[in-house]
Amino acid sequence: MKTIKNIAASVCNTRVTTTFGLIAAALAVAGCSALPAPPPRADVYDFGPGTMPAAAAIANAPATQAAALPPLALADVGTTGLPEGSSALLYRLAYANAQQLRTYGQARWSQPPAALLQQALRERLGQRRVVLSGDDGLALQLGQGRLPGVLRVQLEEFSQVFSAPDTSTGLVRVRAVLGDAGAAGETLVAQRVFSAQRPAATPDAAGGAQALAAAAAQVADELAQWVQQQGR
Repeated sequence: MKTIKNIAASVCNTRVTTTFGLIAAALAVAGCSALPAPPPRADVYDFGPGTMPAAAAIANAPATQAAALPPLALADVGTTGLPEGSSALLYRLAYANAQQLRTYGQARWSQPPAALLQQALRERLGQRRVVLSGDDGLALQLGQGRLPGVLRVQLEEFSQVFSAPDTSTGLVRVRAVLGDAGAAGETLVAQRVFSAQRPAATPDAAGGAQALAAAAAQVADELAQWVQQQGR
């Protein structure tokens, strides 16, 4: 009789242990499923790999166009009316409220737009001339008795503008000031506002980034031609 009782008690204990084990496992699984999922990683955009190197561009250009232009000091691109230092990809719903800047939640630039534009300008200007790095390069040239031109650029608008829910353009607007450097300071040569709009292929962040890159390239090209027209 004792043996039968012992066997029954052992079976009962086994069932209890198994039941508690299953309950614990179920609670563990439920706890894991209740944990918040990690947020999705933002898509990162830039202006692309760039154009061909300056040396190749000069080699392939006609002899009358390949002559080097004077050095130019390019100051750091500043911003006016835009979030300074932000790498957010911005857009406006012109059909709803054109004054409100909105931000894509899961998309951003690899650098602040001013820094990306600085690279585009340096690449374009550098195809036919030496581009000095901001005020440090200018000070070096002045120390050597040279008086290079100085280009200062303010980025005023850099956003994807929706005229309708499925129609948008990349809008880039900059204010450029060209001056001549001198020991007593800079002398104004000319100033101008440049603006470019390029249509976006898709009404989303990817389409906006592509359109803005194209608009920035257009501004850089027009600005480089303008500087040359000023004899600098």
